[in-house]
Amino acid sequence: MADDRHTGCRRGYSSSPRSRRLCAGVGLAALVAGLAMPAILSPASAQTGIDQLAATSPDAPMLLQADELVYNNDAGTISAVGDVRIDYDGSRLVARQVTYVEQTGRMVAIGDVEILQPDGTRLVADEIDITDDFREGFLNSLRVVTPDNTRFVAESAERRDGNVTVFNQGIYTACEPCEEQPERPPLWQIKSQRTIWNAEEKTVRLEHARLEFFGVPIAYMPVFTTADPTVKRKTGFLAPSFRFAEELGFGIRVPFFVNLAPNYDVMLTGTGYTRQGFLGEAEFRHRLHNGIYNLKIAGIQQQRTGAFGAGTVDNLNADRGMIGTSGAFTINPRWQFGWNGMLQSDKNFARTYSISGFNTEVVRNEAWLTGLSGQNFFDARVMHFDVQESTLDPGGRNTQQPNVLPSTDYNYVLSRPVAGGQLSFNVNTRGIVRETAETRLAAGPANDNFATFGTDGNSWRFTAETEWKRTFTAPGGLLVTPILHAQGDSTILDINAAGPLSQTMETTGTALAANGTHWRGMATAGVEARLPLLVTAPGSTHVFEPIGQVFVRPDAPNNVVLPNEDAQSLVFDASTLFDRDKFSGYDRIEGGIRANAGIRYSGTLGESWSTTGVFGQSFHLAGDNPYDDADLVNAGADSGLETDRSDYVAHAGVRHASGFAASADARFDETDFDLRRADGGISFTNATIALAANYALIKAQPTYGFNTDRQEISGSGSLRFAEYWRVLGSATFDISN
Repeated sequence: MADDRHTGCRRGYSSSPRSRRLCAGVGLAALVAGLAMPAILSPASAQTGIDQLAATSPDAPMLLQADELVYNNDAGTISAVGDVRIDYDGSRLVARQVTYVEQTGRMVAIGDVEILQPDGTRLVADEIDITDDFREGFLNSLRVVTPDNTRFVAESAERRDGNVTVFNQGIYTACEPCEEQPERPPLWQIKSQRTIWNAEEKTVRLEHARLEFFGVPIAYMPVFTTADPTVKRKTGFLAPSFRFAEELGFGIRVPFFVNLAPNYDVMLTGTGYTRQGFLGEAEFRHRLHNGIYNLKIAGIQQQRTGAFGAGTVDNLNADRGMIGTSGAFTINPRWQFGWNGMLQSDKNFARTYSISGFNTEVVRNEAWLTGLSGQNFFDARVMHFDVQESTLDPGGRNTQQPNVLPSTDYNYVLSRPVAGGQLSFNVNTRGIVRETAETRLAAGPANDNFATFGTDGNSWRFTAETEWKRTFTAPGGLLVTPILHAQGDSTILDINAAGPLSQTMETTGTALAANGTHWRGMATAGVEARLPLLVTAPGSTHVFEPIGQVFVRPDAPNNVVLPNEDAQSLVFDASTLFDRDKFSGYDRIEGGIRANAGIRYSGTLGESWSTTGVFGQSFHLAGDNPYDDADLVNAGADSGLETDRSDYVAHAGVRHASGFAASADARFDETDFDLRRADGGISFTNATIALAANYALIKAQPTYGFNTDRQEISGSGSLRFAEYWRVLGSATFDISN
């Protein structure tokens, strides 16, 4: 008997055979008892207890500390008593007493038993009783906490036949208890009467399980079986989901996963709707060494087409289905290609039945090739657009959608300076085939002015441009940047110019360009001057930067007679004030002499606040103002640029290190400073919560068909209540309507 609190034994160096067996046996028991349970709880513990035991080193040293080491020859036991601590191969066991019974081969640890594993998992129990061959055992009042704060509590646990562990009255959660009121139920938890883990079959079976939120049961499962975390892929049923729609009825969706191989699988899904019958889906996924692709099919024979509105595609088609595919592959570190496409029996099936990946209002079918290397970028893609809507043609919009064959972009910035400045090149091509022209009444019923958003027939454009700029620093800190730019393009037209097109062009008395080839070029010489002024004060710094620009160029040729497919979204605000060309695409180009003037501001207040601001105006000095020339879509009208002196534009923003941010943008009339457009937003974001609110105001734009002001407010928020869980929502309100 040893009566020394610091008496220890090291594996292979104990003076007694029984003592050696105690040291080895208790150490291994600590490993098994500590490792078996967390293996079914956390992917971080992805091996079974036996697997991890086999991985431990048999020659690892073990240290035993206790108040007493008691040998009982009559009972055949060896006991470590009083503040027992055993360290073995990175694991630690602490208990009031640990006993080895030689005749039965059982090891028992009792009294505030705690096991700490190398990965940080902590196991606490009142008692651990296990055989020295680790085939059978018992744990009483078990509690497990993993490094990622996953928690599991059970009244007791048993190990049977070496590969089955049963946990009685278990509770599982990933939420930390409340510090002030630890007895309060966590945000969510799963309670089960019995949890059976089969290490050989690698399954976890929950019996009489229920999901609780704040202690209130919200779901009950009599029996539920799933693969344990050691299994990444396993054939079987996945969690069902539910759906309700008035036309479809109540639906239960049950997916079945088929694990064909580590790199490809099939998902079979059946959904039963109370009004429309059975919807079947199948998806095949295949991952290769350089990419992944999938193939999805779905179909239904509708039982009650009359549930849909009369005169809709949903009502007139009983047998409906689709096939879709997508893929993305890496050719080499610089090049990638992929595709996305769908074919369906009618134009609204995938959206009506919410087929995942293909249920958006507009589906873009495309194939693409992209290259990126240093300062070189290339992108080419062909596109076809499907509008999913219930209305019948010709009221539908699909025939008005363009087939883009193809659209390409190439941008190259020379890595070395040219004449001390930066030289860049850009090439864009775009071919469009459209069956029916897309026209809309632009100014309401008061007149017959139409806007043509897309011409029918074929059009193809090739554009090449280059830009050179260099910044010089003048005395006093003035930064002067000369800018040279040249652009040329060729447009081939084979379109039908009848109907609303001529009505639009009559507003300016100019006819649409004739079919054939049209050439266009533009050269621009400009200069920009900036004078950053630094102002410092105790606890803050401010940079005020007055900016002036002048761009000289001839009038834009043929600007209003060519189709406009990509420069329709013209918005003049503080973000575009200092742009060389304020049109958003290539089909419209800016001409004439123009100056931009304003001031840009940035500042820091203390260590937490930062601020930004912009204010300025644009001036048309000479030549033809392109923003006052109506094209097929009236681009430039009511933009604030159509007058010689533009509207004023302004921006202000503030941000705090805590995650708070606010910004406001506005456009004011150049004569009376009346507010013409405004956008404002406020947000707060941190690791737990994200909140945002936005407001938008656009004054009436009769040329576009908006005869009244438009106002809208929106808000969104999300809350992260656990490591892998977040709840979110959003709302938008049209104030004007």
